Amino acid sequence: MAIRSRLRLLVATRKGAFILHAGAARTRFTLDGPHFLGHIVHHAMLDPRDRQTLLMAVSTGHLGPTVFRSTDHGATWQEAAHPPQFAKGSGRAVDHVFWLTPGHASEPGVWYAGTSPQGLFRSEDHGKTWEGVAGLNAHPMLNTWSGGEQDGTPDGPKLHSVLIDPRDRNRMYVGMSSGGVFATDDQGATWRPFNTGSKAEFFPDADREFGQDPHCVALHPLRPDRLYQQNHCGIYRMDRPDDRWVRIGDNMPRDIGDIGLPLALHPRDPDTAWVFPMDGTTVWPRTSPDGRPAVYATRDAGTTWTRQDRGLPPHHAWLTVKRQAMATDTLDPVGLYFGTTSGELWASRDEGTSWRTIARHLPEIYAVEAAEI
Repeated sequence: MAIRSRLRLLVATRKGAFILHAGAARTRFTLDGPHFLGHIVHHAMLDPRDRQTLLMAVSTGHLGPTVFRSTDHGATWQEAAHPPQFAKGSGRAVDHVFWLTPGHASEPGVWYAGTSPQGLFRSEDHGKTWEGVAGLNAHPMLNTWSGGEQDGTPDGPKLHSVLIDPRDRNRMYVGMSSGGVFATDDQGATWRPFNTGSKAEFFPDADREFGQDPHCVALHPLRPDRLYQQNHCGIYRMDRPDDRWVRIGDNMPRDIGDIGLPLALHPRDPDTAWVFPMDGTTVWPRTSPDGRPAVYATRDAGTTWTRQDRGLPPHHAWLTVKRQAMATDTLDPVGLYFGTTSGELWASRDEGTSWRTIARHLPEIYAVEAAEI
């Protein structure tokens, strides 16, 4: 008897998007796609509140940056009637939509989008129309916080990691590359830097109020006062109300370091997280150290780290994994997934203990999300 398909892996690439389907056993994945072949898909998300609405952030050659929406799991798509756009007269233009986040459980239909250059947008109709969050987009300090729109970030500056406290829809966090982490307690009306303890070692003054380069920020849904961060300058954890980032990456092996782009959390254990370290020496190669890729896991909130490389290439594998390209499912044991810029999709169904490829020869992978229906 066939296992009912319940898992979807949403894979966004430089030349379209792909959806992989699997049953709860995760022994066999079938590939669906490509969707939007030839266009850049930066991110794709399934709404966990209805398990029906699927949004994709797409940069198209003829329509420009936009958002597409499907309510039939990708069989058909509709473009947003009013995609994210900066206010007229602001002198700013959206280059691409980079990040998508479903809103709070109490607000069905609400979504948030982060853009390049740094901007935050909100939809209240399941992604059909979008309006800027003026409290951030028109903030008099935004240009100073972010370093302007020519900050040197590869592929352009980003607003990413839009996080909503599950206890309070008014409390949110965003990451800006560059700029740092910023927080609001009034659903975006006012914002403050949230970077104490996080380093900006590329400036003469590394202990700055803002100007950091967070690559990925995550909040644990079962302990919302715990946040993790993979930064250009290390791996950090915060346990509120002590609003200070602690560099747990100092506990990584010295020959590996704590530089990388993605970070993923265990859905049920706030002490467990995974990172994919990359070489941050000299010109910042952003490849696996020494060509020996591995995921590193912590089970004690960053006090210790364990190398997980069984099934990965043992040498001469110069893999790069982007900040959105690592994800977990919520099955038991937890499945872990990452995609590479060389088009490989790797999976573990035993929480990182062993790995196998489930797709090869895809275009450059930008983002991976796991969703269950």
